[in-house]
Amino acid sequence: MALVKKKKYKIKSGDTVKVIAGNDKGKTGEVLSILALDGKAVVDGVNVVTKHVKPSAQNPEGGRNQQEAPIHISNLMLIDPASGEPIKVGKKKNDKGKNQRYNKKTGDFI
Repeated sequence: MALVKKKKYKIKSGDTVKVIAGNDKGKTGEVLSILALDGKAVVDGVNVVTKHVKPSAQNPEGGRNQQEAPIHISNLMLIDPASGEPIKVGKKKNDKGKNQRYNKKTGDFI
């Protein structure tokens, strides 16, 4: 079994993103978690699916639950906290020599 290396993405948990492709195109939401091995993210209020739950000791009634499903990171764009517009993100070293995300259009660090 080969070791799989986790990729590092330019979108992180807690970022506000906009969906640029798929059924939820145009919606915005906060990233709840990143699934690095799959290249997907779970976004609040985006790609909501209905999950059927069997009755159990914890949930005696069972039923249908609405929850967010992962969406591929390539279908998301980061929203700039300063301008509120979707932006392309790059990585470069800051003054202290540490890699940091930046807005490719303006060159400002995020």
